[in-house]
Amino acid sequence: MKAGIHPEYREVVFQDVTTDFQFLTRSTLDSKESVKFEDGNEYPLIKVDISSASHPFYTGKHKIMDTSGRIDKFRNRYAKK
Repeated sequence: MKAGIHPEYREVVFQDVTTDFQFLTRSTLDSKESVKFEDGNEYPLIKVDISSASHPFYTGKHKIMDTSGRIDKFRNRYAKK
């Protein structure tokens, strides 16, 4: 690999802004904000809109939509004549 062309890979904290859930991982993303994490060290902070703590699939609060009407409309519209 060529030297000097790859971004720095370091530990960062991702924070879900809706639930304030934070997790530490490694990433190449950079941020001007930083936060003191549970382990006492300070890391760059990346804010995200959704994570496993707020996503409906992972929280068990997902809604099942009745799409049968839409599927029937699609089939009727684009059926071979």
